[in-house]
Amino acid sequence: MELYLQFGHGMMEHCKKLIQSWEEGTVILSPRDLTSDQIKMFSADIVKLNGRMLLDPQLYDPRANHHRLVDHEYWPTDFNTGMLLGGVALNNLLVELKLLNDSAQTEKYIIPGIYCERVDDDWIAIQNAIVAEADSVFTDKETLATICLSGETLRFEEQIEIVLNCSESWDVDGYYVVPEHPNGQYLVDDPMWLANLLILCSGLRLQGKKVVVGYCNHQMLSLASANVNAIASGTWLNVRSFPPEKFQLTEEDSTSRRVKWYYCPQTLSEYKLPFLDMGFRAGILDKLKPDESLSSTYTDILFSGAQPSSTNYSEQQSFRHYLQCLHEQCTQAHRTTFRETIAAHLLLLETAERLIKTFHGYGVRGQDRDFANIVDVNRSAIGALEMSRGFVLERQW
Repeated sequence: MELYLQFGHGMMEHCKKLIQSWEEGTVILSPRDLTSDQIKMFSADIVKLNGRMLLDPQLYDPRANHHRLVDHEYWPTDFNTGMLLGGVALNNLLVELKLLNDSAQTEKYIIPGIYCERVDDDWIAIQNAIVAEADSVFTDKETLATICLSGETLRFEEQIEIVLNCSESWDVDGYYVVPEHPNGQYLVDDPMWLANLLILCSGLRLQGKKVVVGYCNHQMLSLASANVNAIASGTWLNVRSFPPEKFQLTEEDSTSRRVKWYYCPQTLSEYKLPFLDMGFRAGILDKLKPDESLSSTYTDILFSGAQPSSTNYSEQQSFRHYLQCLHEQCTQAHRTTFRETIAAHLLLLETAERLIKTFHGYGVRGQDRDFANIVDVNRSAIGALEMSRGFVLERQW
């Protein structure tokens, strides 16, 4: 499983540095955060570094009014629902979107898709119409159909089955799945939500199609168990989970909370520096250090012998460390068989649970980014995937 970079506010230099370091990689562009000219120039820089580009059309809410988003030529003006059911207006939208993709030198097209509050006839009709029209416009590259589902939709298995049945008729090469986290959670504590996401993605993969899941964090390492091709993540929380409101003008590019976090990959938890100080005080700080196999040197300063909060550990190092570790964890998560992949994730959870308990004893806690209450969520969801799809996935991996 690969890690793609989900572009967000202020991520240009992060992307360039990481793609250069990895000597390859994929960036999913965000028209909400880049002008057309920036998309062209930035993409050229990434391609020179042997990177690949995708472009998320972000048509989740065609009535969205974020100023950078609506400034793009493809964005619909005077929107009405009928525009997405076929005809000249939809064709023009896709033609303009194709031109932007060409300018960005994208590897594949991401076909737009609207946010699904609930799977009903209207949503299905719009999705079918957009995919059908895209088939006549996006003719020179592979295509990924967007499936953007609300947190509530993902709680109901029958809704997932309708999506799977509907998608079988789409003439596409793969899917770009965008799952809304319930109640704005960063780490999702609902095992039903995660189980249905795993079942959805595995069902899409069993169609023989590629699956990329957008707006992810490290909890989604579990998607390797569904044989997902790639997950995408970024720096700020609004690219590590999907917030529909970010495409409205009222959503600011807020960087006011300048709290620095340290991601501890072996506990799947993130810690503020004062809590690392507790580890330093107890003499266990080295146990929080990332394994050398993850190739992250961005946090070396935290383990240099000084009290972590007294170091010059920067926000830049925090972000790059997170993405570097997640990149390597994604690679390690997918194994040769379904059973081996499941076993690897369960071992990761078991190790995290044991270390979290130890660190809690010394006062090292991740607060709202502590994985302690999420371990069983992932275990439960993987158990549901085994029961629902295990037999088939063992044979079609």
